[in-house]
Amino acid sequence: MSLRKTIAVVASAAALSVGLIGTAEAAPRTLTYNSSGAAEFVAAVDAGANVWNTQLPNTIKLVKVPGAANITIVADNGWPRAQTTSLGRGKIWMGRQAVTEGHDKIRIAAHELGHILGLPDRRTGLCTDLMSGASAGTSCKNPNPNAAEKAQVVRNFGGSVTVQATTFEDAA
Repeated sequence: MSLRKTIAVVASAAALSVGLIGTAEAAPRTLTYNSSGAAEFVAAVDAGANVWNTQLPNTIKLVKVPGAANITIVADNGWPRAQTTSLGRGKIWMGRQAVTEGHDKIRIAAHELGHILGLPDRRTGLCTDLMSGASAGTSCKNPNPNAAEKAQVVRNFGGSVTVQATTFEDAA
């Protein structure tokens, strides 16, 4: 290797190590969702997707589409629930029962999307825990995942995690 090439390699390595230049980050994983069957919950679903997009912009990007999608979201009269078919894929039911009981629609949407992103229920009763779901009570309006929940989604989408097909029944 010539002296000029050697100096260039050493200079690049030094600049990288002190943060003068960076490495290219992987693009976020795009997941599509179709909320055309979500009835009165469409705006809440969009807001819930935006929570995840805002909280983890370098990891995932939830994009609304009119047709075939990774995630299908519908409304029904039962309790909210999610069924994953694999990581980032599945179906969400935005159940009216929880809203009738006073639970926040955006928190519900963000919580159910959390299941599709590989997060299980954690019935801690804490409003700061998005995946505590209904156990946090009807006064809880927080739609944001906590640091541990965000870290888990980053691990899920940054590595080779397998999520089993599961149905999450989010009963009170």
